[in-house]
Amino acid sequence: MENRKNNFRILSPKISTQLGEIQSLDNIEEEDSLYEKIVYDCSIENETAEHVTFKQVIFRNVIFKEVSLRFIDLTDVIFEDCDLSNVDFYGAIIHRTKMINCKILGANLSEAYLQNVIFDNCNGRYSTFSFSDIKKVRFEDCLLNNSNFYHCKFNKVDFTNSNLRQAQMSGTKLKDIDLSECETDGMAVGIEELYGAVVSPIQAVDFSKLMGLNIKI
Repeated sequence: MENRKNNFRILSPKISTQLGEIQSLDNIEEEDSLYEKIVYDCSIENETAEHVTFKQVIFRNVIFKEVSLRFIDLTDVIFEDCDLSNVDFYGAIIHRTKMINCKILGANLSEAYLQNVIFDNCNGRYSTFSFSDIKKVRFEDCLLNNSNFYHCKFNKVDFTNSNLRQAQMSGTKLKDIDLSECETDGMAVGIEELYGAVVSPIQAVDFSKLMGLNIKI
């Protein structure tokens, strides 16, 4: 099924109805692959590998601790009630993926490519997306305060009812990005990046300070 909002569609993960179940995942090695599985009620700890592939996988109530999977390929993946705090997914390719009720505090998703991704009710404080290519991605009911979107490329990105306080947006063009439902106090952004963004009247007053304006009400 496809979700529609703001004139663009986000494709849902395509996952088989017949998935094998596993309660542990360890000894991950370079270029390992995992297909058509449900991984649930477990911890994945002290794993370091690159170019790992997960396709048609559901992670449910899984804790990732001291995990570095740089250049990971996540396609048709769902994370439900997972803790991915401080995970290192640098350079990841993430496509048709959902994160629902997850913790991604301090997660490293810099220089990643994200397309058709939904973050729903996730805690992403201090997470890093710097220099990432982000297309058809929705952040809904998320905590993203102090997150880092430095020099990202946004294409059809939606922030709905999310906390972007103190978020770093320098170097990221926000044209057509709707921030009106978000908390943006202290967001680091320049005048050029804000051009064409959709903001509320209160936000407009706040952002006007970037131009040195004093609005008399």
